[in-house]
Amino acid sequence: MHQSVRSYLFHPDRLGVIASTLCIIHCLATPFIFVAQSCAISCCTSAPTWWMYFDYLFLAISFFAIRRSSRMTIYKSMKYALRICWSVLFVLIINESIGIIILNKNFLYFIAVLLSSLHVYNLRFCTCSKKKCCATN
Repeated sequence: MHQSVRSYLFHPDRLGVIASTLCIIHCLATPFIFVAQSCAISCCTSAPTWWMYFDYLFLAISFFAIRRSSRMTIYKSMKYALRICWSVLFVLIINESIGIIILNKNFLYFIAVLLSSLHVYNLRFCTCSKKKCCATN
């Protein structure tokens, strides 16, 4: 893959947007897929384990995207917003897996959309022609 295409596709904010969007699609599709399955085969109403592992895959991808985006952003508040949003998403997904507190799924959707929006917003304010112009080391 050409270097500029690879750097465009693997920009941490673009990667974060992709991961967050796929997470939202995954979360929204789950009820429809397993309602149809449970109607066809009345064995279980919960998602299989392999399907729930996608939550953790998206969390891992977004963790690395946020880690890199936090280093590249020029705004400290954006760095904290990305990290706090990811942390809340992490807690909500762990809570959903363990079932400590029963929460409406809309909280999870809202945080995933917020995280994706923060990545898009961060892209607008950290578009430099030089590699290190946005780094805040």
